[in-house]
Amino acid sequence: MSNNMISLLLIMCVNAIEVTSEKQWFRQKRAWIIDSFSIEEEHPGPFPYELGQLSLEKKFMLNFVVHGQGVDEDPKGILEIDNEGVITVHKKVDYEKYKVLRVRFEAKYISTGETQTNLAIDISIKDINDHAPQFSSEKYEVSVQESTQQGEHLVTLSAADGDDSRTNNGTFSFTIVSVTPNNDNVKFFIKKQDSQIAEISFKGCLDYETAQKYTILVEAKDHGEKVQLSSTTTVIINIIDRNNHLPVFSGLTGTGNVKERETDIPVYRLQVTDRDTEKTAAWKAKYIINGDPWKYFKIETDPASNEGVITVVKPLDFEEHAHRNLLVTVENEEAFFSCEVKGRPSKGLWDVVYSRTLNMTQHLGFPLNITVEDVNDPPVFTEAVKHVTVFENVVPGKQLETFTAQDLDRRHSNTFEFFKGNDPANWVTVDSKTGQVSTAKVIDRESSFVKDSTYTVTLLAVDNGEPPMTGTGTLIIHIKDQNDNVPVLSENKLNLCLSDEPTRTKLSAVDPDLPPYSGPFLFELIGDVEGKWSLDPFNGTVSLVKGNSVHAGNYTLTLKISDLQEKYSLQLLSVVVCDCSVTSDCRHRKTSTWLGGGGVGIKLNAFLDLEEKPGHYEPSIYAYEGDYDGNTNLDAISIPDSGFTLEELNNLDPKFKQLASICQPDLVKM
Repeated sequence: MSNNMISLLLIMCVNAIEVTSEKQWFRQKRAWIIDSFSIEEEHPGPFPYELGQLSLEKKFMLNFVVHGQGVDEDPKGILEIDNEGVITVHKKVDYEKYKVLRVRFEAKYISTGETQTNLAIDISIKDINDHAPQFSSEKYEVSVQESTQQGEHLVTLSAADGDDSRTNNGTFSFTIVSVTPNNDNVKFFIKKQDSQIAEISFKGCLDYETAQKYTILVEAKDHGEKVQLSSTTTVIINIIDRNNHLPVFSGLTGTGNVKERETDIPVYRLQVTDRDTEKTAAWKAKYIINGDPWKYFKIETDPASNEGVITVVKPLDFEEHAHRNLLVTVENEEAFFSCEVKGRPSKGLWDVVYSRTLNMTQHLGFPLNITVEDVNDPPVFTEAVKHVTVFENVVPGKQLETFTAQDLDRRHSNTFEFFKGNDPANWVTVDSKTGQVSTAKVIDRESSFVKDSTYTVTLLAVDNGEPPMTGTGTLIIHIKDQNDNVPVLSENKLNLCLSDEPTRTKLSAVDPDLPPYSGPFLFELIGDVEGKWSLDPFNGTVSLVKGNSVHAGNYTLTLKISDLQEKYSLQLLSVVVCDCSVTSDCRHRKTSTWLGGGGVGIKLNAFLDLEEKPGHYEPSIYAYEGDYDGNTNLDAISIPDSGFTLEELNNLDPKFKQLASICQPDLVKM
């Protein structure tokens, strides 16, 4: 508590003298001198004891009455005053609860008992040092990086003292009492502090390998004059390992031999040691291959052992280099740092050299020699891919190309022969000695083996080495188109509905040849079609138009279709005309059959005389052997009034031809 005493000196001016003159009362001002009073907290007694006496002119007073804190207000029963103005103390007072007792004194005339004056004074409580500074925590624990530089903030401590902060009893200082373990390269200190806050920092270099943890005892002690009180707290600084040790090569396993053209073969395993904590980024090795600009090798870190595994990833050639010299360096996944104490001046931070730059004298590489073993090399085509252009339909025996190959082996003298590899259409032959490729069959550009007018053949050159090795060449044949195809109908069967007005349907044709040997095509109708059938070209398409004079039935039309070079074909187009109001789909208009046992049976519901109904022929139900259909609708065909000729009957649909052979066998030759 504070040794200072807060005292209040009150000089109260009151009218204390009465004077009579000419039967009137006059008042003369008198002064009450109120001494300053203070009570020391936790006073041991004995009680009651006299605190002091009020100084005043008693002849004007009858008595004193006192009220307020310490009397009839909390803390009650502390103070009393007698008629002589003597103040006595009856109990202890706690400064931390009551720093001042505010008391009201009342003075009354002796003669009348009338209150003449009210006085108020503050009795200060004198603080004593009865509280030690207390830390906000009994233990502080933090973790810091090993790479933290000196002078940086580590941890903040705070404390408070219950005594008066305006006195020495309530002010305090922080001190580091001890540090465990003791380390000559590290010194912890109080970096900054105010009345209640302290920050801990350090000088020098932290080293995880020297100490993984520091335990610091910190004291907070007040500045009491009679007695100094204190308390302590424990600060634990955990050090997190970082990369301040380089990996060092410690061993090598593996033969270092690899056969040429082999890949994915480990040739060496490199071992390193590292003093940093295992399995951390500061310990994990990262290997680098130098002297391999063509990237024949790769090196990977084995996560379990931290070894560097060197593997061949591209085929090596003995004839190019029988030996490969490499230099392997190693570092860690985490960046390296170093810290070294050079001097320890008494003031300020120490002389420290801190660096994150790798010292190359400490980073020496590990030399390696890879031996390439010679094996039989395959023949190599002088030109691995060749192109040739020919017209389709070229005659067999046409020479296309000649392939050559060579053997790159220095230590092997091999001969080789040529063979076909892949020739899906079997269109070529190859001379086994000379490598000459010729056509064996007619080449067709429209073949399914041709893609985008090209046909690909692979050739093999096989040596007589041990084991035999094979080289591969490719011949790409570009085929030029010829007009060797005619246009044909896309669809040769159509269905049309009867109508009083002309009806139409689109026609289309295809030609596998390329322009200018294909479309657009020219369509022409051949035969007696006038007034019945016509063609209507419109907007790049052609439509077949049925006249209103065409009756229901089956019709076969002849179309001449020409390409741009006027090469044409005659196409037969089968057209079925039906009454769609009776049969919605002409394709389903079939007739029923009846098949008896053992032979062909055709059931005819009626035989119609051609002469009786000229111009329209309605045959009865017919069928081929084995065909049965319950549909009893009759098919119909239009015929000329003069009757059928042999040519017209032969052009009928095969079913009607069968029926015609029954109706007029003399006209039809089966």
